[in-house]
Amino acid sequence: MNADDYPPFVQPGDRVVLFDGVCKLCNGWVRFLLRYDHEQLFKLAAVQSAEGQAILRWYGLPTETFETMAYVEGRELLVRSEAILRIVGQLHWPWRGLLVLRLIPRPLRNWLYDRIALNRYRLFGKYDACLLPSPEHARRFLHADA
Repeated sequence: MNADDYPPFVQPGDRVVLFDGVCKLCNGWVRFLLRYDHEQLFKLAAVQSAEGQAILRWYGLPTETFETMAYVEGRELLVRSEAILRIVGQLHWPWRGLLVLRLIPRPLRNWLYDRIALNRYRLFGKYDACLLPSPEHARRFLHADA
């Protein structure tokens, strides 16, 4: 496979978490990953960033409104509950234990995910603009020059 076989800014072996940069819940998820991804497996990108927008376009996903967190592993795209479970399954214990949620049928998991995602601004709030990563975490974010 060559570079054209992968989404923009994604290299073979990359694991990229795309998140809504203005959503307070989504930013909490990012802070969680920064804290518990001890091996620094995941790169992060806000869907509003140039990198996030390019990846969304590559997959044919909406770029104006996005109602799910997405996870890109190489060429594979996962969304909704599957994305979250793939990510936590790569973290250390006790977080890996959340894989027990796979016992819940996917349609029900995704229905529950959608209820939260569609109401996340009302339930958790929204920032006026995307938050910028702190200098110590900047290298964990996907960059055009990376």
